[in-house]
Order: sequence, then C-alpha cells, then structure tokens
Amino acid sequence: MSNETDNNDSLSENTENSEGAVGQQGASGTAGDVMVAEHDRPSVLHVIPVYDRPVLPSEVLPVQLAGKWGETIRQVINGDDKVFAIVARPESELEQEFDAEKLAGKMGCLVRVMQARISDDLQVVVQGISRVKLSNIRVHKNKVITGDAEYPAEKIPESGSREEIEIKAYTMAIISTMRELIPINPLYYNELKQYLLRFNPNDPSLLADCAASITTAHTSELIEVLETVDLLPRLKLALALIQKELASTKLEKSIKNSVTEKINTRQRNYMLKEQMKEIQKELGILVDDKTSEINRLREKMSRLNPPEDILNKFNEELNRMNLLDSQSPEFAVSRDYLNWLTDVPWGIYVKENFSLKHARKILERDHEGLADVKERVLEFLAVGSYRQEFNGAVMLLVGPPGVGKTSIGRSVADALNRPFFRFSLGGMNDEAEIKGHRRTYIGALPGKLVQALKESKAMNPVILLDEIDKLKESYHGDPAGALLETLDPEQNSGFRDHYLDVKIDLSKCLFICTANSLDTIPPALLDRMDAIRLSGYLAEEKFLIAKKHLIPKALEKAGIKNKEIRFQDSAVRKIIDEYARESGVRNLEKCIGRIIRKGVIRLVEKETEKITVKPADIRGYLGVPPFARERTLEGIGIVTGLAWTSVGGATLPVEAKLVDRYAKNFSLTGNLGNVMKESASIALSYISSNAASFGADIPDNYFEKANIHLHVPEGATPKDGPSAGITMASAILSLVLNRAPKANYAMTGELSLTGNVLAIGGIREKVIAAKRVGITNLIVPAANREDVAELPDYVSEGVNFSFVDKYEEVARILFDIGK
Repeated sequence: MSNETDNNDSLSENTENSEGAVGQQGASGTAGDVMVAEHDRPSVLHVIPVYDRPVLPSEVLPVQLAGKWGETIRQVINGDDKVFAIVARPESELEQEFDAEKLAGKMGCLVRVMQARISDDLQVVVQGISRVKLSNIRVHKNKVITGDAEYPAEKIPESGSREEIEIKAYTMAIISTMRELIPINPLYYNELKQYLLRFNPNDPSLLADCAASITTAHTSELIEVLETVDLLPRLKLALALIQKELASTKLEKSIKNSVTEKINTRQRNYMLKEQMKEIQKELGILVDDKTSEINRLREKMSRLNPPEDILNKFNEELNRMNLLDSQSPEFAVSRDYLNWLTDVPWGIYVKENFSLKHARKILERDHEGLADVKERVLEFLAVGSYRQEFNGAVMLLVGPPGVGKTSIGRSVADALNRPFFRFSLGGMNDEAEIKGHRRTYIGALPGKLVQALKESKAMNPVILLDEIDKLKESYHGDPAGALLETLDPEQNSGFRDHYLDVKIDLSKCLFICTANSLDTIPPALLDRMDAIRLSGYLAEEKFLIAKKHLIPKALEKAGIKNKEIRFQDSAVRKIIDEYARESGVRNLEKCIGRIIRKGVIRLVEKETEKITVKPADIRGYLGVPPFARERTLEGIGIVTGLAWTSVGGATLPVEAKLVDRYAKNFSLTGNLGNVMKESASIALSYISSNAASFGADIPDNYFEKANIHLHVPEGATPKDGPSAGITMASAILSLVLNRAPKANYAMTGELSLTGNVLAIGGIREKVIAAKRVGITNLIVPAANREDVAELPDYVSEGVNFSFVDKYEEVARILFDIGK
C-alpha cells in the first residue's frame, strides 16, 4: 500500500509541473505556436478511446477519462509534443468488452494536452489539432495503446470552380447563422472565442469544425463531421447542425419568455389582488372567500321555496360551516352538502298540459301501431287529467327490445310538458345508486333520484327507470328493495336520501319503468306497478314505421336529402321479411342505416347522383339474408309450436323420431329447461297410455321397447316454459300414427297427465310470431278464449283460432281422429 501511495504522489507532482508548462504555452503562444506543423506530426501516437462526443480540430475542452488511462497520459505529458489521438466511440459499445483492434481504420482527432490532473479519475484539458486515421493498433503493458497515424489531406478545389463558389457560399451561411445565434445565447461566445483566436478567413475548414463543435448535436452526428475529410460535404453537415441548433435555441427562448411572462402576470395579479384587499380592508368593504361562499349559498336558497324543515336544516348547516376554517376538510364537506341541498328545486313545479287531445297527438306522432298500448297510456293520463294531478300508479312498460318502451316514456313527458330524466338500472347492484351514500364516506354523493331533480330543475319530472328487470343484488345492498320506498305512492312523499338526510317529496314525480320480462322483477316491487305489455310489431306495422320514422331519421342523421337516396316499398318489405323479423324495429333501423352508409360512399365517390334502393340491391348492401331460407318444417313427427321469449314470440318446431324398436329409451335434445323436460315426459306418458284410443296400429309392447328421440331445433338457444305440452304430444302421436299433421297449423298449451289442456300466457306475442311466418291456423287452450277476444283486430285479423279443452280435440283437428 505504501509503495502505491508513493507512486501516486510522485505522479501528481510530475503532472502539476507538466501542466504548468503546457498551460503557460497555451496561454501565451500564438496560433502558429499551438498548432503542430504537418511535417512535425508524429507517425506513432498514443490512443485513448472515449464514449462521448468527439473532439474536433480547433476545439478546446475538458475530457473526463477513466483511471486506467493514467499511464498513457503520463507518457504523453512527458513527451516532447504532448499529443495523442482521441477516438470517439458510440455509447452502445460502452457495455461491450473493449477490443483495441476495433480502433484500426477509425478516424480520430490529434489533440494536445493543455492541462491535466491525475488522481482516481483523469481530468484533461485538450486542444484539437487535426484529423488522424489510425492503423496497426498495438496494446502495451499497463494498458497503453499506440497506433500508426495517417493524416488525411483535404481536397483543395480549383480556383474559380463551382465547388470553390459553393464553399464560399456555405462559409458565409455558417458565419451568418453564428452571428444570429450569439445574441440569443451569449454562452456560445465562450466557444467562439477559442476559434476567433485562430481565425483565418481563408481557412473555411476550421470554421466548419468550429460550427459543429459549438452545437449540442448527437455524438453520432459529430462523429460523421469528424470522419468527413473533404471540405464541401463537411460544410454542408456543419451548416445543417448549426441551423438546427439555432431553431432549437429560438424555441427554447420562446418557451422561456412565455413562461416568464406567465409568471410575471401571475405575480402582478397576485400583487394587485393583495393591494385591492388592503384597500377594501381600509374602506371596510372586504369580503373573504368564506363569507362570499356563504352569501352565494344564501342567495341560491332564497330563490327556492323549501319546506320549513329543509330551511331549518340549511340554516343549521350554514351556521356550522361559518364556524369552520375555510382550509379544513370539514369546510369542503359542508360546502358540498349545502351545494347539493340548494340544487334540489324545492317548491318549483312546471305547469302541466292536461289535454288528452294533445297527448293523443304526441303519441300518434311518435309511434306507429301499438293502438292498445296507446289506449292504456291515455287511460292512465285521463285519470290524472280528471284529477288535475298525476301521482299514485306507476306505469311498467313490458316488451321485447326495440318496440319503443323508452320512446313512449319520452312521449308521455312531452305530452304532459314535463321535464324528462332517464337512468338505466341494468346491472345496478348498489343501493347507494338509488338512495345515495352517507356523508361519512369519502366521495359521497346523493342518489340518482336527487340528481334527476337537480337536472330537471323541477319537483315533478317524468323519471324513466329503464331495465328494471335487470337489477342485481350484491354485498353492496339490494337496489330493488331501495326502489320499494321510491315507487310506493304511500311512502315516497317522505323519501329520504342517505346523503341529504332530509325528506324529499317524490309524490309529484311520474315514474315509468321498462322491462323485457316480468319474471326477474321481485313480486313486492311488481305489486307497486301497473304493467302495460308491448308485444311487438307485425310486418305491416314495421313497414309503416320504416317509411314514416326510421328512413327519414337515418337520412337526416347522414345529412342526405330524400331525393338523393330513395327506398322502394318492395325493398323495405324485403328487408323486414328477410333481415329484420324480430319483434322490435332496432335491427330494422340498423339495416336501413347500413344501406344509407353504403349509399353515401357511392355519392361521395361520384358514382351516381341519385340512388334508388330496389329489392334486387338488398343482398349487395346487407349480405346473405338470415331469414331467407327459413320455412316451417313439415312431415311425420314434426309439429310447430308457439313460444314466448323475452324478445317476443317465436315459432318452435318439435321433431319426434323412432330411433330403434328394440332399445327402450327417451332422448331429449335442444337445450331444454326442466319445465320442458317435464312436459315431454308427461306427453310421452299420455300418448303411450292412450295410443290405442287414437287408432295407433302399433304392437302392445311398442313403448316398452321403442327408442324415441324428441328434438327442438336451434339447440344453442335455451328453451323453457309451460306451453309446449300439446306440441310435444302431437309430435309423438304423429310418429306413432306414422301420419304427418295438417299443414299450416301451430299450437300452444300445456298438457296434464290426464289429457287436459291448460292455459298459457303471452298469447299476443305468439299470435304475432305465427303471422310473421305465415301460419294462420292456431290451436289455443279454451281457457285463453278471453285473452284472444281482447286482442286488437289488426293482430287477430286473418287468424283461425281453434279452442281446445282436451287433447282429444287437438288430435281430431290435426289428424281427423274421432270424426
């Protein structure tokens, strides 16, 4: 350890002496003294690689080197010329293992040591002299690297040549740019000062290197300048770099000035505000932020007409807020609470329109068909019109998607001249969405009902609770239970939101709910609502809706005039029959929109000025029709049933097949639910016990050995419900009789084990589904005779109903048994 310390001390002492000599020469010598004449430049040089920006000729700058190059620097300092070669390498090679042989053929810079300090790290001030190309790299002991030096010469252009003219032009451009750069950032002057000491107007080579060296260009760009020996290409590179530097400096100055201006403006405004406060304080008219906030809240409440208990709550909370510090969290909580309390439009009611004539006009304007639904809505409105107020019953619009439930709610609001607010309950599983959060929670807010009153700016809006059948129950609470108080006319006059914690009178609000199905609505909640069913549209109704509403709306949305895109009536009917056969019109609207969008492309591309959509064009616009190949199945063991689903009525073909006569089994396929599986078992038991009475010519042990497979097509769709009993029994009976049932017949009804046909629901949807596929003969339970009688004429028109009480009557109709 002691020997190593002695060596280091000795090296430092020698270095300081050398530094003094070199520094003195650099300070007092002329340009000619500092530069090394070309014939005196050594042919063998010490070499040090650096992973930083390169040193360019004419440049004087400090270089930080690793301690392992200490021996090399000491040998350089002790030499006569004190010069060595610096080779810049990309930073990407820093992590790689150093290979000295890679330096061969690389361009470096011959530099002279001006000052040096050797310790753990080396700090060397060097001056760039000239370019040098290295070869025959050798590594000596103590990691000293040397190499043969070659000094490339610049190509000198001929006098008066185009190249000489270009060189002068680039030289003047660089000087002009440097003159523009120095006033913007005086720091560049220190760099230029070194160049000015050696300035020679007849040497543009030095100017090019100096211009590149003062920029903040990337290492790779500076290496490119160093490796460019010829003058004209180097001047082009240098000009590009210094112009880029000028643009960057101008942008930096602009940003700095902008920021400084903003800071100065803010400081000025702050000073003026403080001065104004002091002036107001001296005049006795100063009002601080807290007082201003309290005055604002008082003014908001003064414009309302709240009940006495609300006013008392407001004053109590306002006094509490006045005692709090404006910077405390409690102050912000209290302020938010009072904001919400004054956002409720206490005592403000819009003037209603009780004219039934006006209501009928609005409903007819906005909706096509649905005559029975309109009558039910008008009956509901008539009671309110007679009493001159609407409260009490809650309308529940039930039907498949796309039949206009939400739009009917909006039409009711328009008819009554009330504000309309809608929020969806689909997937809601937190009762706080209805009744709000308690104020103790961070980020607490009132419930949707309070928000509805705030947005409506009245205490008697029409509030539409959409998708009430899709409420969820979770650990957050039961939203359906929270709605019980909201929708109960005996309780909602004293509705209490958890956040506001005051009584809110919701009895003047008109609530309208929508649902696709009644099955998932809790009975206690369903009991508070008056259900109105929307069963769906017939093809003719869809046609009128498309012509009067959907097509004009889609054209207006696309900004297209009626004359530019026209739909032939037959084309609209083809869309309805083959692409949009569902109960609602949502898919029909999508198809029309898609056709119009494709038509707009043709108009924009100037293919045509007018488009007429014909039936033959529909396939090109919408692709393969999903319903074009649909047909009612017919044959032995095949019977068409009718089913009700959450999206409307549907036809349900049932197939029965004898698979094997000697392997008893009864297979059920088609994704059937438990209820339909039970209906199938009852149907098989009934037919097997009464086959002889129906004239079936089968062996006595037929059902003891037969393997019967009962299938309902479209197995990907779940099916369940108590209305397929007689359909399944008829399919099995057809199989046993080996006779196909009569064509153009469909049926619905549950079958008991003794052959009684039981009542079913959804009769309207099922009738519409049958008419949609062209079936006009329906077998319906006799218990549903009154339901059929209540059907609108446009639904029952053209349909032959056969009412049955016993299954024998079904067999008589389908197979002429017993006649």
